[in-house]
Amino acid sequence: MKIFTEPKKLQKWCAARRMEGRKVALVPTMGYLHEGHLSLIAEAKRRGAQEIVVSVFVNPVQFGPNEDFDKYPRDEKADLAKCRAAGATAVFFPTPANMYLDAHSVYVNEEDLSKGLCGARRPGHFRGVCTVVAKLFNLVHPHFAVFGQKDFQQAAVIRRMVRDLNFDLDVVVAPIVREPSGLARSSRNTYLSDDERKRACALSQALFAAASAVKAKGKVPWKAERAKIVRRLESAGLVVDYVEAVDGETLAPVKRLEKGVAVLLAVYCGKTRLIDNILIK
Repeated sequence: MKIFTEPKKLQKWCAARRMEGRKVALVPTMGYLHEGHLSLIAEAKRRGAQEIVVSVFVNPVQFGPNEDFDKYPRDEKADLAKCRAAGATAVFFPTPANMYLDAHSVYVNEEDLSKGLCGARRPGHFRGVCTVVAKLFNLVHPHFAVFGQKDFQQAAVIRRMVRDLNFDLDVVVAPIVREPSGLARSSRNTYLSDDERKRACALSQALFAAASAVKAKGKVPWKAERAKIVRRLESAGLVVDYVEAVDGETLAPVKRLEKGVAVLLAVYCGKTRLIDNILIK
C-alpha cells in the first residue's frame, strides 16, 4: 500500500496507474475510520477497482468558526492499519498547507441543493466540501468515487457538481452502516456518553417507523408523520435541528411519504450534532 502526503506525487502515481489501464477508485474520508468507511472500500472492490485511493483529510474549509475542527477525532496510525486490512492500495494524508496554498482564492459553490438542510445551518460547509472533493477528483482522476448515504445531502451535491462541471467519473453512494442498536456509524459517535448513545437510537427508530408506515399504507401525509417523529426525538431528550422529507433526487420538499422520498434528521444529543436519513424504497 502506497502512502502519499504530497498532492503532486499522488497525482503522478494515479496518472501512471490509469495509463497502465488500471481501474482507479477514490474513497474520500476525514479519517478516524470505522466500519462505515470500510464498507466504502469494500464497495470499490466489489465494483472491480484495481487501485483504491483513500484520502484522509480533516478539511478546515468545511468547518464553521464555532464547529469541532480542532477536536475532530484523528488517528493516523489506526487509519493506515484499517486501510491496509480493507484492501486499499493507496492512502493520501495531505495537510491544510499543501491542499490550500498561500493566497488560495478559488472555491467551488453549488447553489441549489446545498441551500437547505445542513447547508442552511452550516454556512459555507458545502463550499468547503465541493472545493476539496473537486481537488481530490483532479488529483486522483478516478473512474468512480464512493460516498456514504449517511451524508445524503452531500452525496446529492457532489452528484450535481460532477454533472454540471463535467467531471469524467461516476459517483457511487453506498448504504448506511449501522451499529447493532441501529445508530448510524459516525466518527462523532465517539463524543457520546453511554446514556447519549442510547438516546441517539431514537433517530433510526423514528426513520424505520416512518418507512414501515409507508410500507403499510403506500402513501403517508408528511405533516402528521413529521409530528410523530419530532415527538419521538424529543421524548428521547434530543434537541431537533431539522426533520425534513424531500425528493430523493432533487431534495425538493414533499407533502407525503412514498417511494423515492428521503426523510432526513439532524439533532443535538448533548453537545453532539448527529444526522441520519432513510430513502424510502
